[in-house]
Amino acid sequence: MADRILVADDNERLRRSVVLILEEAGYRVTEAATGKEALHFINESTDFNLLITDLVMPDMEGLELITVLRQSRPELMIVAISGSFEGQFLHMAKLLGVQDTLEKPFGRAALLKVVTSALSSIAVSGSPNLPA
Repeated sequence: MADRILVADDNERLRRSVVLILEEAGYRVTEAATGKEALHFINESTDFNLLITDLVMPDMEGLELITVLRQSRPELMIVAISGSFEGQFLHMAKLLGVQDTLEKPFGRAALLKVVTSALSSIAVSGSPNLPA
């Protein structure tokens, strides 16, 4: 069975591009337009292997979403994406324990590289590498 990925980004054009790239690569993908919608999907289903989340979104910022999920779903792999504030939010996301980050704009190869890396760490260890 293909890995299941949730993509959360309020920018519909970028979100759709990421979804299409991942679907073409064989992943099962669900999309969320807000942090609250992403949290709802994750709370309703335990079969997501990876969350790719923007960090600047209305209603629930990505950093807040990551913080909540590290408490409730510490095993969930997370990749943070952002094009805001010269990478400062990406650094904060790493401190919160995301597996990887991508600065916008990014290409297909970069996206697939971080997704493959995050998902392969599940296969190797059975759980994410969380900070001590």
